[in-house]
Amino acid sequence: MPRKRGITDRQIIEMYKSGMTHKEMEPIIGLTPGAVLNVIRKHQIPLNRKQHAGRPRKHTVNENYFKLWSHEMAWVLGMLVTDGHVNKKYHSIYFSQKDERILRLIAKYMEADYVLAPYGKTKTTPTLIINSKIMKEDLALLGIVANKSLTIPFPKVPNEYLSSFVRGVIDGDGWVQDRGYVMNVTTGSINFAEGLKSVFQSWDLRTEITEELSLTNRIIYRVWVKGKNDLPKLAKIIYEHSTDNYNYVKRERLTQRLKEKETIYNVESS
Repeated sequence: MPRKRGITDRQIIEMYKSGMTHKEMEPIIGLTPGAVLNVIRKHQIPLNRKQHAGRPRKHTVNENYFKLWSHEMAWVLGMLVTDGHVNKKYHSIYFSQKDERILRLIAKYMEADYVLAPYGKTKTTPTLIINSKIMKEDLALLGIVANKSLTIPFPKVPNEYLSSFVRGVIDGDGWVQDRGYVMNVTTGSINFAEGLKSVFQSWDLRTEITEELSLTNRIIYRVWVKGKNDLPKLAKIIYEHSTDNYNYVKRERLTQRLKEKETIYNVESS
């Protein structure tokens, strides 16, 4: 089996040291266990006998992470349904983000090893790999499965955690105008679009769905929130329970009108 293009010895060694089993490494790097062992021996890396015995890794991820709702979990889930995907063949889930700070935060929340997929000729966005059969099964119960982009439903998120979930969705696949008057989220699923629109309506925001054709001639949906009063209102809702788990640029754009309002109020009150 040939090594996949772009895979270096250093990347193989990093995955090996992180505790990944040969079964988990094979679909990523394209090498058999014997070939991986040759790389490890060539660089005189100490062998982990448990990995070669095929035993499962230990203490590398909280496999029950998606069983218990929290604001952090809801944010991570929002990131997954927009900027992540579930592997169809293997028990792996992936998060892709240009901002590695966010990927490291996700790994921290999930108590997971920080293992990135290797870069290829056309792959430039950092992608965090999480391996867990249990997580994959729990996500399926929420309707999040492989090849989800066109059919994913809007998950049944408890009302208490909706604001954090929507923040994750916006951080993952949202666009915010630099002037702070317009925001939209793009999705290939009409069910997800309608569910998100319904949430925005419940928050009394000015919202609508538009359709357009992608470069591959597929219909994509954009869920909009517009208005100098509506975006500050949206910002107050979605950042209420945030700590540092948000996209810095999008937060700055969403809250700029809110800051202006607070400044005017303070001036008028003094």
